[in-house]
Amino acid sequence: MIKTKFYLGIASLVLLGTALTSCENDYENELPSIAAIAVAGADFSTLEAAAIQGGVAGVLSNSNPNDASGKYTVFAPNNAAFAKLGLVDAGSLGGLQNSFLTNTLLYHVSNGTLSNGGIVAGGSSASALGPNRRFISRGTDKYINGSKIIATDVQASNGTVHVIDKVMIATGVNIVASAQLLQTSKVFKNPELTFLVQAVVSSGLAGVLSDPANNFTVFAPTDAAFKAAGLTTLAAVAATPPATLQAILLNHAIGDGGKFTSEQMGTTATTAGGGILTYSTFSNGIFTIKSNGNTTVANMVIPDIQCSNGVVHVIDKVLLP
Repeated sequence: MIKTKFYLGIASLVLLGTALTSCENDYENELPSIAAIAVAGADFSTLEAAAIQGGVAGVLSNSNPNDASGKYTVFAPNNAAFAKLGLVDAGSLGGLQNSFLTNTLLYHVSNGTLSNGGIVAGGSSASALGPNRRFISRGTDKYINGSKIIATDVQASNGTVHVIDKVMIATGVNIVASAQLLQTSKVFKNPELTFLVQAVVSSGLAGVLSDPANNFTVFAPTDAAFKAAGLTTLAAVAATPPATLQAILLNHAIGDGGKFTSEQMGTTATTAGGGILTYSTFSNGIFTIKSNGNTTVANMVIPDIQCSNGVVHVIDKVLLP
């Protein structure tokens, strides 16, 4: 009699477990996919267009074949995040090379499920692109690289979505090679850092800035910034004495291992050339920079570009020593 009750109890537990599993499966089946969340959400229309152009919409519509759970974790930039880069619709996304867009989207994806509880300051997470992303905290806010996490644990049938306020960018190559990608239309169809690359080459600093043993935070002036500083042509940059170019460029580099905007806690920093840069208060994820040789501050155009030997922030002024 006791054995009969025991076996009946086991059978009941098995049936209950089966029912619960069935309910869980039904719940997951009712959830939209990660791609469907982007399609349905008005705040993710640019992400939807980017996923289509970058060829990853189909990937994020299905289960993950590279993880036993079949799940992805996606850090999803909202429309405002894309707008910070001037990307507001499918038309403006056309200014990006498709290969760069695909890699950028993969940098926001990881295998398996990472819940909000697993996002801990000092930790990291590997991306589907390869490079790791860092988790940082400022007060009660959590960041992945320089992007603030503004919503967490949005459940999808094939994973979990966390919403972020800035698009994350990684090049997978060193600082000099990253600038060259921008110079040669490998990222934007209209190059942005042509003058900077010329300055690096003419100064003789290419080896220092590409050495994997040297990890820098670099503020990279745009072409327009060089022109505003009086170096109006590439020939003018090339004709500048190497020592002068070295002094200028080293005033844009900080040998701190490479920091994202979210990791900048002080108000000043000493450059590789011995100068002092002054930062404004950290606001809305970024700050302005001022050098002793400038009367006005430099603004960030594209912050937080992860390179293999540091972090690059594209700025709109040359920081004069």
